[in-house]
Amino acid sequence: MSSSIFLSYPRPFKKRQEEFIERIIHYFEERELQPRTLGVTDYDMDAPLTAIRRLMLESNGLVTIAFRRSLIKQGTGKPISDIGEEEYDLSNKWLTSPYCQIEPAMAFQLGLPVLILREKGVIAEGILEKGVLGVYMPEFDLNCNLDDYFKSKEWIQIIQKWEGYVRKVLCCIKCCLCSSLLHKRNGCCILKYQINRTVVEKSW
Repeated sequence: MSSSIFLSYPRPFKKRQEEFIERIIHYFEERELQPRTLGVTDYDMDAPLTAIRRLMLESNGLVTIAFRRSLIKQGTGKPISDIGEEEYDLSNKWLTSPYCQIEPAMAFQLGLPVLILREKGVIAEGILEKGVLGVYMPEFDLNCNLDDYFKSKEWIQIIQKWEGYVRKVLCCIKCCLCSSLLHKRNGCCILKYQINRTVVEKSW
């Protein structure tokens, strides 16, 4: 049984971002988890969302690295509101790739364990907002020592908890092959299992 995981991140444009991804990949490979990224390890001729969904159906969890991508040098949220909404400053804030919103949302709908790591300075909105997924969402600072980060209690505890959910998915898939948990729907295999008190489904 494959132990693939979906690794989602914008294409790095800084050396430090490349180093961070390399450390993440190395960690997973040491743990016998196979990180897969569309356009890096896997290629597909279908439309991007179709290809992403296919790869997710072959994966047992998702990690999104929300790197900085686009800098807002000067900006305002809710400018000149005529209904009394208060505006706020967006200057010197960063946006990440839209796929860092899309892919975790798709994974969540498929019932996959999701972990999002957000680079410091990236606007925490949409699925990047704390509490949306109901799990703690760590922020990392690439100006800090990477060795210290990957040895920190925060990293170790968060990644081990997420990995535990991934292992549970793998265990459920193996066990369901000879149990009533697995059934067919519209030609697809459907697996029901429970993660963090929530009953979810995975299909393939």
